Amino acid sequence: MAMEEKRESWGSRASFLLACIGYAVGLGNIWRFPYNAYKSGGGAFLVPYLVMLVACGVPLLFMELAVGQYTRRGPIGALGKLCPLLQGAGLGTVIISFLLCTYYNVILAWSLFYLGASLQSPLPWASCGNWWNSPRCIGQESTGLPSNVTGVSATQEYFERRVLQQTAGIHDPGHLRLELLGLLTAAWVIVYFCLWKGVTLTGKVVYVTATLPVLLLLAFTIRGLSLPGAVDGVLFFITPDWSRITEPQIWVNAASQVFNSIGIAFGSLIAFASYNKFEGPVLRDTLIVTLADALVSLLCGVAVFAVLGNLAHEQGAEVGTVVAAGPGLVFMVFPHALASMPFPQLWSVVFFSLVVMLGVDSQFATVEVIITSVKDGWEGTTKLCSHEVLVLIICLLAFLAGIPNTFQGGIYWFTIIDYYSATISLMYVALFETVAVVWCYGVDRLAANVADMTGSAPGALCRLAWRVVAPGLIAVIWGFTLVEYRPPVYGDFEYPAWALGLGWGLTSLSLAAIPVVALRAIYRVERGSPWQRVLTAFTTTILHCPCCGAKLDHEFRAHYKCPRDGETFLHNDQKLTPV
Repeated sequence: MAMEEKRESWGSRASFLLACIGYAVGLGNIWRFPYNAYKSGGGAFLVPYLVMLVACGVPLLFMELAVGQYTRRGPIGALGKLCPLLQGAGLGTVIISFLLCTYYNVILAWSLFYLGASLQSPLPWASCGNWWNSPRCIGQESTGLPSNVTGVSATQEYFERRVLQQTAGIHDPGHLRLELLGLLTAAWVIVYFCLWKGVTLTGKVVYVTATLPVLLLLAFTIRGLSLPGAVDGVLFFITPDWSRITEPQIWVNAASQVFNSIGIAFGSLIAFASYNKFEGPVLRDTLIVTLADALVSLLCGVAVFAVLGNLAHEQGAEVGTVVAAGPGLVFMVFPHALASMPFPQLWSVVFFSLVVMLGVDSQFATVEVIITSVKDGWEGTTKLCSHEVLVLIICLLAFLAGIPNTFQGGIYWFTIIDYYSATISLMYVALFETVAVVWCYGVDRLAANVADMTGSAPGALCRLAWRVVAPGLIAVIWGFTLVEYRPPVYGDFEYPAWALGLGWGLTSLSLAAIPVVALRAIYRVERGSPWQRVLTAFTTTILHCPCCGAKLDHEFRAHYKCPRDGETFLHNDQKLTPV
């Protein structure tokens, strides 16, 4: 019997959980969750969010962790075992992850820039009169502008005219920002040394990167709640606008938040779970990660809206008028609030250290998907080069791909890549990943595998969520994504047709992976009619339990726990007999 192959594993279950939590808790919790709540009617967003978390987020996270732990493969290898015809969905997740990591580290570079600037006194974004400011600048010391002049906050000018030194559009790339290039290099060095010794070292790193941000966030939240006007911001966050709760777009926003926050269909969770021991509490892990992510999202919501309430109080405006989307919330709104706090340098260091920690956690998890997939797909990789060299090559390639974002016109490239690399294609890939597992491989087989690993099979409600609810919700979200498609813009700049074409080209990289790999799987079937080849490619290649090597009869094995590692068993119609 073929026994389970040797594979690196986490030092402890706690290391695995912290890695998953650190990946799930990222920059999206800081700006995406509060912004979605804002544009979806404040507190009314919380109801759809919690419903989507339970109906879609928990089952799909459970599915991904179970698949990774059982197959002991990354997303490409796992789906290749479960359903070779749809292995392209796994490749699509890896492509999305690679595109994501090329520009995600740019946010880390910006954060490091602000972290260094936080040591200056006064904070450089607090006032006008600097070489980068325009006559329209409004700082803390400003007395106002003529009525016919539209003002720009000092924090916005610092981000756009000092940090980015941005040009007028994507047609004008400008020159390379050496400061940002150096910080991007530093960000990749940090990520490399988090990964270079494998998950054993990563499991130790996450004890810091997954816990310290929560402590910093708690400190920042407590400080934010003490600011004038903070209560108004928090009330805006938790007070429902029930008249909007039936709007379909709010439910789409809630589901999108769950997918992006937890990290479903990005492949990282499958890759992380593949380094677990065969036996382990998958459902418990799922609930812990989901609960931690939800609690941190709510805590971020309170922290963000407390600060926004303070900004609204100072400006004499409504809370809703000071909320910005995307990275602008972090790099334009929060610096303004930080500058108005007592001991602003201290709180600025705390906040941007928090942002850096959140970014590093998510980034090395994203890169780990690529590393795991390469090692699984090319078994001779470790013979050609060591793990350290492989990690270096992947980090170097992603670093080179991210250099265009450090030009003066880089923010326009950043926006295009961010919009098209994941937003458009994520639900498409997630749909086929789910179909491959629950319809192709089968819910009953997956439930039997969970029973092998944990001793008990998932309940009827979980199976229903796998089989019907999750695929249905994903299909609806994907449909709304296409129907509600609007070309991206950055500020007042509208992208030319060639830039939008480039964006769709990035989208097609992950979209095309599914049909291309499906055709390859059919072609590799040696004999039979075209339809028989399709059916063969549709059939799982998992014939023996990866733990004990026993031949699988999934209907029989659904009622039995898999023997422990180190024992070899033969399977017959009556029982599992030790050899």
